[in-house]
Amino acid sequence: MEHNFPLITTVTAGFGIALVLGFIVEQLRTPALVGYLIAGILIGPATPGFVADVEIASQLSEIGVMLLMFGVGLHFSMGDLLAVKRIAIPGAVAQMGLATLLGALLAKWWGWNWGSALVFGLSLSCASTVVLLKALEARGALESMNGRIAVGWLVVEDLATVLILVLLPPLSGILNSPGDVAGVAAKSGGDTLLVAIGKTLLQISAFVALMLVAGRRVIPWLLWRVARTGSRELFTLSVIATAIGIAYGAAVFFHVSFALGAFFAGMVMRESEFSHRAAEESLPLRDAFSVLFFVSVGMLFDPGVLLEAPLGVLGTVLIIILGKSLAAAALTLIFRYPLNTALTVAASLAQIGEFSFILGSLGMALGLASTESMNLILAGAMISIALNPFVFAAIQPLQRWLLKRSALARRLNQREDPYAQLPMSTDQKYLQGQVVLVGCGRVGKRIARALKARNIPYVVVEQNRECVEDLRREGVAAVYGDATEPEVLVQSHIAHAAMLVLATSSPLDIRKMVEIARTLNPAVEVVARTHNDEESRLLRSEGIGVIFHGEEELAKSMCRHVVERFAPAERRE
Repeated sequence: MEHNFPLITTVTAGFGIALVLGFIVEQLRTPALVGYLIAGILIGPATPGFVADVEIASQLSEIGVMLLMFGVGLHFSMGDLLAVKRIAIPGAVAQMGLATLLGALLAKWWGWNWGSALVFGLSLSCASTVVLLKALEARGALESMNGRIAVGWLVVEDLATVLILVLLPPLSGILNSPGDVAGVAAKSGGDTLLVAIGKTLLQISAFVALMLVAGRRVIPWLLWRVARTGSRELFTLSVIATAIGIAYGAAVFFHVSFALGAFFAGMVMRESEFSHRAAEESLPLRDAFSVLFFVSVGMLFDPGVLLEAPLGVLGTVLIIILGKSLAAAALTLIFRYPLNTALTVAASLAQIGEFSFILGSLGMALGLASTESMNLILAGAMISIALNPFVFAAIQPLQRWLLKRSALARRLNQREDPYAQLPMSTDQKYLQGQVVLVGCGRVGKRIARALKARNIPYVVVEQNRECVEDLRREGVAAVYGDATEPEVLVQSHIAHAAMLVLATSSPLDIRKMVEIARTLNPAVEVVARTHNDEESRLLRSEGIGVIFHGEEELAKSMCRHVVERFAPAERRE
């Protein structure tokens, strides 16, 4: 019996070959995603032998993008996005503009017209959120300050790209006939562009408002109702159905991309008490479909372009990896963030992905891009994605080399910042016997409110400069910087502090901070938090203070409440 099941065949070949090649490259100490990309090339139409269904693979990869962006939303609240808005919004817009200009000038030098050059430049300007997430998750940096800035930066890029996708069709007539702009504009209607912009902004605003107003109530309520059934499979189904359903609805009714729709679905679900469970239940599917995303990218790549246009590929890759990265690093330093943050953001943007393919495809449909342009975009994506893990791995060695060899890098790393130390007018109670609170996220803010309510003096140490600015305006003693650096804890007067409270969640960072703090103040009491039992056991084995985690933390809080509730009655007796 002859079977013809393109979906099953594509999934089987994609997963099977990706598994084999991913295992092989991991043994060679190379990231597994390189194996996934090679697997896509092998089953793609550009190589001999078996050819999988490109269209089906593309749709499966869209599901992977949706689930990954949903997972980001579960860890990234609107507050996180607003917390980095002062660097993410202007930084993303300026970086996209510079990258677009570089790409357009290169294409113009090749002899392309301005319309094709603009689409090519725009395609090189937007990085892949999927690739970034995998890189940050692999390094446990997704919830770090650097990770939040990078993710916020890319979310702004995604929003800007959605706007570009809507504006390209009405602009295509002008871009295809640059010599007769006035005539084309008159034929197409002078108000067409303004109407398109207004409609797009209205649709995006309506979707965001709907999610923030109705979604924040409906989705947590739905999860609560499903969780009450006690059925694990129903809960998992509700999570996946919500993520994909909202993503699809956003694309159909509001013309927002699947990825952004899923991202906002995750942000809203984060408001639910079941957000951590939702993240855990959806993780296996996110991992599986992310593999298909990389396989589908490999299937689109034609290795022949490396021989037909080697200089074109080289120029494209240099703009993606060097041009964009240098622009992003410079912009981050201009906003007075440290060298490590600048290098992290630069590495995050040193690749292109899903939106680049969409822009290139739309450009071809509108007559603004050629097959040559699309091949160069795919080659740039393939090579930059494969090299991105190595770019991230080079951050620390490059930082050490720059600090050792460059006086400018040392000045940038050690430059004085008014928020990097407490003001001279700081009250003495914040300088001796105080609590040093590291991190002002959700957990940190709750601790800060409790300390303030009981008039316990505390100093906040936070990597988010904008957060420190806001805290200073509220009259809170706060220091900007990375608490894994000795000079930052020195500025918080840890040497005379009574307690160090670590509201951060990275075991590696916690160990560094405790080591520094106990060197400066051996008697300081340490209180830390972790995410799981393994981290708790690791930190306890090293004698790191009091550890709070999961059920134990909940039990202690409940016990404290019961004791405090009955304490007055005991005293009366």
